[in-house]
Amino acid sequence: MLNWLYNHLWATRLKKAVSILVAAAVVTAVAILVPRSVGGPDTCADGVEKHGGECIGVNGSGYDFGTPEITAVSAAIAAENRRVDDRPHITVAMMLPLQPESDAERKQLRSDVQGAYLAQYRANRAEQRPLLRLVLANPGRNYGQQERIVDRLAGLASSTRHNLRAVTGFNLSLRNTVAAVDRLTNELRIPVLISRASADELANAEGRERTPRFRGLARVIPTNRQQAEALAAFHGDLNDDETVLVRDTRPDDVYVASLARAFSRDEPGRAGAKDQEFLSPSISDPGETGNDFSLIGHNICQSRATVVYFAGRPVHLRLFALKLAEVPCHGKKYKVVSGSGAATLDRYMSDADWKKLLGDEGAKEPTVTVQYTAPGHPAAWSAAARGAKNPPAHLAEPGRELRELRRLVAREEAGDIGPVDLDDSRTMLVHDGVRTITQAVFLANAQSAGTVPPRERVSAQWSRLESAHRVAGTSGWVCLTNAGNPYDKPVAVVELDPRTRKLRFVGLGWPEGRAQPKDCVVPSGT
Repeated sequence: MLNWLYNHLWATRLKKAVSILVAAAVVTAVAILVPRSVGGPDTCADGVEKHGGECIGVNGSGYDFGTPEITAVSAAIAAENRRVDDRPHITVAMMLPLQPESDAERKQLRSDVQGAYLAQYRANRAEQRPLLRLVLANPGRNYGQQERIVDRLAGLASSTRHNLRAVTGFNLSLRNTVAAVDRLTNELRIPVLISRASADELANAEGRERTPRFRGLARVIPTNRQQAEALAAFHGDLNDDETVLVRDTRPDDVYVASLARAFSRDEPGRAGAKDQEFLSPSISDPGETGNDFSLIGHNICQSRATVVYFAGRPVHLRLFALKLAEVPCHGKKYKVVSGSGAATLDRYMSDADWKKLLGDEGAKEPTVTVQYTAPGHPAAWSAAARGAKNPPAHLAEPGRELRELRRLVAREEAGDIGPVDLDDSRTMLVHDGVRTITQAVFLANAQSAGTVPPRERVSAQWSRLESAHRVAGTSGWVCLTNAGNPYDKPVAVVELDPRTRKLRFVGLGWPEGRAQPKDCVVPSGT
């Protein structure tokens, strides 16, 4: 009996031990076979996690966020970051969607990131200190996950290793963008410089008595209102019945709403056609807007309007121009005018598109010409100064700066960063934005060169960047008002020419109707 009891107890214990071993083996196998994402998000790269199918996070070690167009320039940024990592430096974050879907948008992104890197490269070889580290921050499609990024940037700002001192980028004017800038500036007191988004909702209002909506915000791109004023000054007065406004009514797109308001200025003469409205499904999806545009085109044909102000995104602008060209209207010619969001419209154009805009072969004038404001253009300074023996400083200084940028790109001194195209103004403008940040950091260190200044000290320098401390950008003088806006910064009026199938520089437009004052002394009241 005792032997039976002993054998039974031994067998029971043996079964338990085997069960434990089997369970442990199963757990080990599951740990090997099941992805680490169980219970948490996938890791795309250092500082970047997958959320909702997108790689969201902040990285400066060369990760390209799955966008091959920026692989080379991301690697160049990583190499420059390693070079400065062990020396006194500040960090600047480039915040914009880094996983665009279309070929055109990916090329635009490459231009943006190239501009930031080229400015970083130049700053780190100048005499100014501290050095500059650059990181890329992906808030997701349409800035939909910006809260995660702002949380991460808050950590980088408080870290003495990273010393985040400014956030730039911001290429889309959306409600999510406004929310991100609001929290960065007002809650976290992190300086923000907007280089691409042009909506008036992302700018502080001018005036001595006004409280800034965004504390610590600066911009290098003129707002939509300023661009519209520059266009009006460039074209001179048009009668109301010569123009018509076509506008997208999609909610949450503050760029479109701001542009529509800017184009809704009072014009002389008898009343023209009412606003022609359409509703697009998203920034990059035309949806059924082609049908709307055909109907709108026939209505415009019956009016006296020959100049069409278009408040919409590039995808819809292209489709509208094509549909307008299809409407038979007794040889009537149109000029479609839009804002800086159209700066890469030529990249969307096919051979068939160009032919459609041209109309009849051999025609002296195209059926439809698309004209818009670009924040900069590589032909602007040489064309504007042509014939002048001693061009004024507001033309000469940006011209020299642009030539230096061209030399840097041509020599490939900064390494392989992919093909650089300055025509769309993105590389130029983002470059100027980062240069403006480095100038503010330099001024913040006037009494203690080389140290890392507090964030509040950096943003306090925005209003100093005028006159003696103006920034000679490739896109023009950057002279900031007390509200952080560029004063009378010129815009390049450019045109898609169907005859040459190229983007043609037409001239410079000035928001104030005249060139910036001598030495860029910003007048009182601004």
